[in-house]
Amino acid sequence: MTTTSRIPQRPLGAAGPTTSALGLGCMGMSDLYGPADEAESIATVHAALEAGITLLDTGDFYGMGHNELLIHDALRGRDRASVQISVKFGAQRAPDGQWLGYDASPAATKTALAYTLRRLRTDYVDIYRPARLDPSVPIEETVGAIADLVKAGHVRHIGLSEVGADSLRRAAAVHPISDLQIEYSLLSRSIEAEILPTARELGIGVTAYGVLSRGLLSGHWDNGRALAGSDFRGHSPRFQGDNLAHNLDLVEALRAVAEQRGASVAQVAIAWVASRGEDIVPLVGARRRDRLAEALGALDVALTPADLAAIEAAVPAGSAAGDRYAAAQMAHLDSEH
Repeated sequence: MTTTSRIPQRPLGAAGPTTSALGLGCMGMSDLYGPADEAESIATVHAALEAGITLLDTGDFYGMGHNELLIHDALRGRDRASVQISVKFGAQRAPDGQWLGYDASPAATKTALAYTLRRLRTDYVDIYRPARLDPSVPIEETVGAIADLVKAGHVRHIGLSEVGADSLRRAAAVHPISDLQIEYSLLSRSIEAEILPTARELGIGVTAYGVLSRGLLSGHWDNGRALAGSDFRGHSPRFQGDNLAHNLDLVEALRAVAEQRGASVAQVAIAWVASRGEDIVPLVGARRRDRLAEALGALDVALTPADLAAIEAAVPAGSAAGDRYAAAQMAHLDSEH
């Protein structure tokens, strides 16, 4: 099934594919944000495809393979070539879901892809990327292993996730990199100092996740919201106590700007990320069709210089309270070192 897209297209880096200007992040349909409705998740993927979204982002460790199986079900009977599937790998997990570290060694890289292809029931992945830098494996070895998979036709493009400028350079010296997947939002702007300029110098695109800061910038969050035990936001510094109160004050300041534009908080937050450059593709983690519809409305929000100045005044760079992950997880981010 194909459809005429009303969504503009963007090239994902000099070496990457052309994708929709908005991508769908599928993690929350399987993991980490509490219970999700599988039928509604599949309906949301269908609605995204029918609206013209072509980029679906997943990870083999999202629900320990569940997310890839869900995407397979959602794509059943559709033209595989009309969709770009981006897959992260490397995170190791136990049967109970506990995190066991990372393995991006060449053998693990190729083994993980073999299982991914079987779960997705496809011959190739459009973009394949390690979820984090493996501190025990040189980035050159990981990228070299994926390059072997490119030569064999199992992978179309190589991406990276949450790596710093030096690692970007080292990786790009081995094989062209399509895009860097990294958190980027009004509340998370650390990439602007060095990582984003380096990516642009190297012709590497950016797929920005966390554009709504795990729901903080959705405009739908409140201080009394109860979280399921499986929802990692229950341990996220930005969602705790005084940090949460401060961050929600920032959201209210942004809401005033959004209302003047006749848009929602989420739409302005997504439009702001999209406005940072034609080389940036925001990923929205909608798990329901109503949230997806709201996110798609961001494509109709053209921010003027006056709007951008008002947004900057409402949520200045560096104004968020709390790190984006707990300390133990921050330590694994090459992008934050």
